[in-house]
Amino acid sequence: MVKVSIVEEKDVTSSPYSTDDESRTSSSASLSSVGSDASVDADETFFDRLSALVDIVPPTTRHTITSRISRTASFLKRGGKIAGNIVWVITTSALLVALPLALSLEDEAKIVAQEKEMMEQQQGAQQMLAPSAFPTPGSSDQTQKGLVPPGF
Repeated sequence: MVKVSIVEEKDVTSSPYSTDDESRTSSSASLSSVGSDASVDADETFFDRLSALVDIVPPTTRHTITSRISRTASFLKRGGKIAGNIVWVITTSALLVALPLALSLEDEAKIVAQEKEMMEQQQGAQQMLAPSAFPTPGSSDQTQKGLVPPGF
C-alpha cells in the first residue's frame, strides 16, 4: 500500500513555481471548496457577472462604450419622437380634411347616379308615349300617323 504525504520545500521563495501554503491542501479539502463555490455560483446573477467585468475593461474603453450607447439611445429616442409626431400630423390631417372630402365626394356620386336614373326613367316614359320611329312590318302609313277622322 502507498502512503501519500506532503513534502515541505526548504526554499519556497527561490522556485518560480512555488505556491503559498493555503493552496496546498488535501484533495478532500479542495473538493469541499469546489462544492461551496457551486452554491455561491447558483446565487450569482448575470448582472453580478457583468459588474465583475468592470475591472477587466479599461476606463477609457468603458467611457467610449458608455458614450456611444447613450448617443445611440438619444438618437433613437429623438427619431421615435419625430416619427410619432409625423404620424400624428398625417393621421389628424386625414381625419380633418380627407374624411369629409371623401364623404362629400360619395354624396355627390350618389346624386349624379340618381339624376342619371331619373333621366333614364324620363326617356323611357317618352319612348313609351311617343309613336315608334321604326315601322313595324305589315303596318300602313295611316296607322303611323295616328287616328285620322274619315274624310280627311
